[in-house]
This record gives sequence, C-alpha cells and structure tokens, in this order.
Amino acid sequence: MSKAPLMPMATAVWLVENTSLTFKQIAEFCKMHEVEVQGIADGEVAKGIVGYNPIIAGQLTDEEIKLSSRDENRPLNIIDEEIEIKNSDNKVKKYVPLSKRQDKPDSALWLIKSHPNLKDSQIARLVGITKNSVTSIRNKSYWNFNNLNSKDPVAMGLFTQKELIIAIEKAERRVLKEKKEREKKNFEKKV
Repeated sequence: MSKAPLMPMATAVWLVENTSLTFKQIAEFCKMHEVEVQGIADGEVAKGIVGYNPIIAGQLTDEEIKLSSRDENRPLNIIDEEIEIKNSDNKVKKYVPLSKRQDKPDSALWLIKSHPNLKDSQIARLVGITKNSVTSIRNKSYWNFNNLNSKDPVAMGLFTQKELIIAIEKAERRVLKEKKEREKKNFEKKV
C-alpha cells in the first residue's frame, strides 16, 4: 500500500486549485474519497484550509503531475524517500537565567548530601558549575556556603532524572571496583 502525502486535505486543496488532474487521481493520491475531492472543488469541504504544495514538500515532481494530467488513468506516484533522522545525544548547553544561577551551588550541595558517591567532576558536569566550586562546597570553603540551601536539581529542571540515575550507577560501579581492588591488595598482603 502506498503512503499518503503529508497533510492530505491541504495537498488535495492545492492539487484541485493548481492542476487539471481528475478527482479520482487526487483522491487516490491523497487517500481520500472521490466525493470529498469533489466537495473541495465545489467549496463545500475544506473551507479555510490553505493548499499545501506537494512539489515544494518533495512528495511530487512537476513532471509526475504533467504525466498524470495527460493520462487520466495514470495514478500519481508519491516520491518515497527515506529520511534519516539523527538523534544525537550530545548535550547542548542550555541557557540558565540569572535568577536560577544561584540554584546551581544549591543543587551541588543537594547532590553531595544525597549521593556522596558521586565524584566532584560528575556533579560539576550534571549541575553545570566548575569542579573547583563543587570541591569547595564539599569542603565547606565555598565563598557563600552559609547561604546555600540544599535543592533537588531534577525538580528545578537543571537535568533529567535519567541523567542522574546514569551518573549514580556509574559512581556505584566505580566504588565497587575500588572496593574489589582494595580487597585484592589486602589479600595479597596477607599471603
């Protein structure tokens, strides 16, 4: 089964207004009933819908329309090209308003208290502040430490719950690996 064009009703409006194709050809191309297309032509259907040019949309060629206009038994063939949609997980730095920037150190404090296994570099990457700032908050030497209020960064929208879970799992794997290495060293010392 062939695909329908994008915005079939608007495409049908454009084809009725701009071509000499039959109602049947337009109806088959737009996956509509022939009576609907006739209603478009009579102005009873699709009132107020602006026509959508399938040539500009890359769904038809001018040549395809001309060929079908000359032969009323020839159906219109949609250009069927697969479009590759890339999903890049590269994190794009988003702008944080001035009023929300104080929330970053507050969030770092929350992460330090709630998830002590997270490295300073992980917290800095998640929250969007420097590693030195995180280290000074952890050591309580941050210039504004007394005014910090621990706030959940996920609830404030600084990053997603998924990003936090990934960071926590990574930290847990690191801690487990370090523990195994310590046990191995202790075992080797005893032997």
